[in-house]
Amino acid sequence: MSTLGNYLQTGDWKGEKHVPVIHAPDKVKAGEGFELKLSIGDAIKHPNTLEHHIAWMKVFYLADGSKFPLELANFDFRAHGEFDAFTEPEGTAFVKLNKSGKLLAMSYCNIHGLWENSKDIIVE
Repeated sequence: MSTLGNYLQTGDWKGEKHVPVIHAPDKVKAGEGFELKLSIGDAIKHPNTLEHHIAWMKVFYLADGSKFPLELANFDFRAHGEFDAFTEPEGTAFVKLNKSGKLLAMSYCNIHGLWENSKDIIVE
């Protein structure tokens, strides 16, 4: 059976320019907001051209003990050189959590497909 999970690729973002980088603290206080940032190409810049670009990124939160993840943010990048306008693959959300869990990120490159990354987050 073919599922979406069969097409998700991953790697170390320091050596692979398609992997979404999750910028978030390792620990946060329950109910206190923090900045959650996703980016692509922190170590190796990803091309940002009409022919080769990141079209979108998403970040989900899977609380410990939960069956399903919750989508926290969705970032669409629509300008890839048309009229000399470009959108870089970065997005920021301000988040409050009350339970420890895992942050899950996905990105989509128009040539190289779907990529994923994850980060554990502790809520005290």
